[in-house]
Amino acid sequence: MSDPEPTRASVAAMIDHTLLKPEATSADVNALVAEARDLGVYAICVSPSMLPVDAPGLVVAAVAGFPSGKHHRAVKADEAHRAAEFGAQEIDMVIDVGSAVAGDVEAVYAEIATVRAALDSSIVLKVIIESAVLTDDAIVAVCLAAERAGADFVKTSTGFHPAGGATTHAVRLMADTVGGRLGVKASGGIRTADAALAMIAAGATRIGLSASRSVLDGLPS
Repeated sequence: MSDPEPTRASVAAMIDHTLLKPEATSADVNALVAEARDLGVYAICVSPSMLPVDAPGLVVAAVAGFPSGKHHRAVKADEAHRAAEFGAQEIDMVIDVGSAVAGDVEAVYAEIATVRAALDSSIVLKVIIESAVLTDDAIVAVCLAAERAGADFVKTSTGFHPAGGATTHAVRLMADTVGGRLGVKASGGIRTADAALAMIAAGATRIGLSASRSVLDGLPS
């Protein structure tokens, strides 16, 4: 028997409703929370400087090392730890993509492990690999390093890199690599219901969206 077609409610339950624009204000975050509650999404994702956020009924995620990843691993770990202290239940950290491009997988592993060690085991750690910049071999290597370092998810993209965001190819490769042992978050450039459904079909278990309402409005109830 084939899996049932995703519905508006089932897709909403996979969404991190995201606001990471540099110009975001506290009023924007309040509006994000209100919209997230109205849409019935799983989580919101904000910059750590916007914490704490009053968002009852929602999971709160924050980013670390965002968006470039060019931060010392100790700085990323401290940023993640402070975000958790201010109420973040999930952390989306950006790897040093240059290390991955150069094939220095141990450096990528070390920084993920450093961030993981700075967090309580209850905090979900998602690792942003910027998949559009990497070869398939590098994607596989980085996903395996993330698993070895204790991450809970691998995530395609920040959505800020000029090389692009999520692709079904990258999501499928990431999902095949982690084999259900980690979650896979597709993020970056997903603006339609069809695009979201394609990512889910490719193996995404979480979707990062800023255009959550327009995506969900394209799905059957």
